[in-house]
Amino acid sequence: MNQDRVSPSTAPQDRPSRADSNRRRILEVARTELLRNPDASMDQIARAAGVVRRTVYGHFPSREALIVAIADGAIEAIGEALAAEPGDPAGDPAGTLARHTLAVWQVADRYRLLVSLAQRSGTMEDIRDRLAPHREHLTELLQQGLDQGVFTSPLPAAALALVQEQVLFGLMQAVNDGFLDAEKAGPAAAVTSLTAAGVPASGANALVAQLPS
Repeated sequence: MNQDRVSPSTAPQDRPSRADSNRRRILEVARTELLRNPDASMDQIARAAGVVRRTVYGHFPSREALIVAIADGAIEAIGEALAAEPGDPAGDPAGTLARHTLAVWQVADRYRLLVSLAQRSGTMEDIRDRLAPHREHLTELLQQGLDQGVFTSPLPAAALALVQEQVLFGLMQAVNDGFLDAEKAGPAAAVTSLTAAGVPASGANALVAQLPS
């Protein structure tokens, strides 16, 4: 009679696994649905994910909480993308900036819906705060380039890093609004980052053209 009963030792292990799987699926589906339709409701996301509405709210008590969770995933992915970039023993700040921008753009393109959603929900400032560690790393790279004369700018490195960040946000919105082809946006972002740091456009284009897109 006890053969069909779930063992107490295995049940607690299975439940978190199913819950984590549901949460990951909801986040992935929400990212896709919101990119297609920024006004997609929690009900629509639940249906697309193949779960009931209560399951979605069990993981994310509000639409804002869901957006914040998507932002957390984006920031984590940015960290992983930058960590995967090899070091540069030659100390080439321009090449490093271009490679890092391309790596970040691959993440940004998947999460570009966040710009519109965050501005609507008022979480943009929170996203900027969460990007602080990456901005500090960018500041160090820009300072290296300024010290070497590779970059030229009237701005100090910290201010220039913030400008670089806003440029990427602007390019994400440009793709969202149809002003920029998504397939061309990665190289365009890298060239724009270099020129914003004071690299001549001809040199920026030549450098980015040599990198894998």
